[in-house]
Amino acid sequence: MRIAIAGATGTVGRHVVAAARGRGHEVVSLSRASGQDVTTGAGLRDALPDADALIDVTSVETLSAKVAVEFFERATAQLLAAERDAGVPHHVALSIVGIDGVDESYYAGKLAQEGAVSAADVPWTLLRAAQFHEFAGQVMRRGSLGPLLAVPRALVRTVAAREVGERLVELAEAAPAGRAPDLVGPEEARLVDLVRRQLRFDGVRRRALEVALPGRYWRAMASGVLRGAPDAQQGSITFDEWLRSPDHDPAPAL
Repeated sequence: MRIAIAGATGTVGRHVVAAARGRGHEVVSLSRASGQDVTTGAGLRDALPDADALIDVTSVETLSAKVAVEFFERATAQLLAAERDAGVPHHVALSIVGIDGVDESYYAGKLAQEGAVSAADVPWTLLRAAQFHEFAGQVMRRGSLGPLLAVPRALVRTVAAREVGERLVELAEAAPAGRAPDLVGPEEARLVDLVRRQLRFDGVRRRALEVALPGRYWRAMASGVLRGAPDAQQGSITFDEWLRSPDHDPAPAL
């Protein structure tokens, strides 16, 4: 198969690329570095002829609902238009478990993306996954307060980005299926505990404090709805196994 990957250089994208190549597929990496821009459509049509599927794992780093919605609506529209023009028969998109009713912040953008994909005339598959094991490190970089780390109160079931990438390729290989079964990690945890475990593993002497933040976005994180439903499929790589793998980036030091 010839598989195009939008967001190929990101946290999940690099694993999608590796999984696709490992399964013998020809990969077309779509990124600004290779001349494609999902927000303007530049270079997309020229890259997609003869593609059998496109996997969209693009993202934007923001907590603004307006920015997130604008990005995902624009990027999805450009990708779908290019796919229609090139005759790509399968659009595969990645979203987040448990975001129904949480039309706030970044999740508002993902809900907008889901709506655009499901309303499109390009056959599609949508995978919702839990936060990645890499989420702990992202929180550390954002919540640094000198020697302290402020960690939002959250009940999570993080999954390895590697397993998400592999699952997306499996879905791209199959026929369009609409909403695929959700994918979550193998264990439940408090986010602050994951942060502390990573700090200990990396030998970083910093104190992580759990904080309750206001707003629907943060209340959803604290409630546990973002752990996914009980019938979700489970990945097999635990957080501690991920820490021992080459996939994890060290915790930020002072």
